[in-house]
This record gives sequence, C-alpha cells and structure tokens, in this order.
Amino acid sequence: MGYPLAGLRVLDLSRIVAGPYAGRLLADLGADVVKLEGPDGDMARIWGEQRHGLSGFYTQQNAGKRNLGIDLKAAGAADLVLRLAASADVVIENFRPGVMERLGLGWDALHAANPRLVLLSVTGFGQTGPNVGRQAFAPVVHAESGLIAREAFFDQAPYTDPILSIADTNAAMHGLIAVLSALHMRETTGEGQHVDIAMFDAMLATDDYSHHALDAFPVRRLGGEVWEATGGPVMIAGEFRNTWVVLRAYIEDPAPADADLPEKARLRRIAVGAWLKSFPDRQSLITALEKANLAWGDVRTAEEAFATPQAAARGIIAEVDDRAGGIRRVVQAPYKFSAAVAGIRGPATHRGEHNAEVLADWLDMTPDEVADLTEAGVLLTS
Repeated sequence: MGYPLAGLRVLDLSRIVAGPYAGRLLADLGADVVKLEGPDGDMARIWGEQRHGLSGFYTQQNAGKRNLGIDLKAAGAADLVLRLAASADVVIENFRPGVMERLGLGWDALHAANPRLVLLSVTGFGQTGPNVGRQAFAPVVHAESGLIAREAFFDQAPYTDPILSIADTNAAMHGLIAVLSALHMRETTGEGQHVDIAMFDAMLATDDYSHHALDAFPVRRLGGEVWEATGGPVMIAGEFRNTWVVLRAYIEDPAPADADLPEKARLRRIAVGAWLKSFPDRQSLITALEKANLAWGDVRTAEEAFATPQAAARGIIAEVDDRAGGIRRVVQAPYKFSAAVAGIRGPATHRGEHNAEVLADWLDMTPDEVADLTEAGVLLTS
C-alpha cells in the first residue's frame, strides 16, 4: 500500500505550530515536504527537551520533512524560492500579511511562477479586516474568540489560557482541508489558488457552541462532569440531569416529592456522588457504569494516556532516529486507511541539512551551483 499524497511537493516556509503542523500532516500522508528556515531558525527549536540539537516541540511539528536553509533577505534568495515554487504543488507560509510581498514572494509572484500552485497562508486574523497585521499567537486568539471567557465563567475560575494551542491546530487542520480541496479543484481548472486561513475564523467555525452566541441563547455546559469515585476521578459525559435519568434505576431518589428543583438536584448529586464511591474496587465501578450504559472515562495524565493498551493497539507512538544512533518517540498521525498507509517517514532535521539533496531533486542543481549559493549567503547550514 502506498501513501495517499505520494509525489506531492510542498514548500513549507512556516514556523512554530499552525503552518508546520499542516506541513507535518502532509508529510505523514506521503508528500515531499521541504521546510525552509532562515538565519533565526524556527522559534520552536528552543521549546521542549533538547536532544542532539533538536527540541521536542520542533521534532513533533517537523518530523519527516527535509530542510533547506535560505536567507530570504539575501540577494537572489527570492529568485531561488520562486524556482522552487515553480516545481512545487503547495507553498505554506504563516508570516504576517504583507511580509511575503516585501520579500518578493507574494501571491502574484508565486502564481506567475507556477499557475498551478496552491498557496496556504495561515495568520491570526486573515488577509483582510481591521486586525490585519496584528501579532496573534494562539493565546491571543483564544481570548478574542470567546474561549477563555466561557471556560472561566463555567468553571467559576480566573481567566487562564488552555494548555493546548487549539487555535493553531484548528487553523492547521482547516488549512489542510482547504489545500486538499484546492488541489482537487486544480484537476478540473488547471489553476492553483491562494488559501487564506485565519486562526480567529477557524476557532469560531470549529466551536460547537457558536450557535448560542449567534442565537443569543444562554449557554449550557453539555460536555461532561468529573466525579470523585472509587479508584480515582471519573468523567461522566453529558449533563447531570441525563446522568440522573440513567442512574435513578440504581439509586433511590433522596429528594422529597414536594422539594423545589434546585433542592432535588442538590440531594440527587449527593446521592450520585455517594453511589460512585460505594464500590469495593475500580473494576466493580466500571462494570456498574457499563451496565448503566453511561459514557465514562478515566481521568489520566498525558503520560498515562500514552502508556495505555489502547494507545499501543492504535500505534499512536512512532519512533524516529534521534540523530545520534538512538530513538526518539513522537506522536503518530491518526490516519488509518483501508488501502493506503500514513505516518512519520523520518526524523526532524537540522537547518540546511538537505540543501544539496533538495536542490538537485527539485531543480537539477549541480554541486557547484549549490556551493556558489552557499558562498553568496543565500543558502544556510546549521
């Protein structure tokens, strides 16, 4: 079985999360993704555990890509990137609006170099609107899109940012969908196009609570609730009233018939809490929850989640070369196909590691030409 996107060429000019994650997924699906890094490198190289010159964060977002070191501000760099774009199917970038144009690599220049090219631009607020040009890392978009305020309200807690770059990953996955759609459309029209993805838009579009704001309808928490139970906390999905409807077949109703609704809910909560703690061991509790047909979950740490038999059975952990003769564990792509394969195809790389290799593959460039570009300061190595 082959990779679904084998033969696709992607030039990844992006940094940190949103763009690199989209590129990482394309690489896992079989595309030849070439990451381009400038003199400062990707900021993600300093985050997480450093092993043999590669951080955990950078490795997670960039495993399986090849790497070109190019100083985009050097004389001749824009011409080189345009030549690469002419040989590519997709270009990914997440600079602020206007930066690509100033570098001589805006959509008009790229489209002229390769009319079939698909350009994915991921920014905080998009290419249009009053917020064009603002810095927008994920926490900024979490605040501006309503996520932080809603969580604080329901948790009755101070405003805090979630420990997860939701805005980045949402934008990356929506960007990936849009890119694949544009590539499919290209087969009919023969033309590529510019895909404009805003993290702000992606957050609002992916928020299943958005209808409350649009309808001006009060928000109810529908997700789930964590209870203390035998053997440790347990998550029970759904609103409490639905949990009670299920468990009242197993628990005597402690609420007097003439009690008002808040008092009934209070007493029933106490009863459910006591029932969850009444079992002699965790397995007995799980058996009872399954018998009642309640959706439940163990509350685990991330380390515990990766150590579960379920994670092992799904192959969610990949092992890649740590660049020093050992191995490093990396999260695998979640795609499972009946007639194709997907997954990490190599380790993370150092800046400029594949300069000669990529330029030979994509542009038939000779070693002497590569050496000239290196001497001129266009090509960079770590």
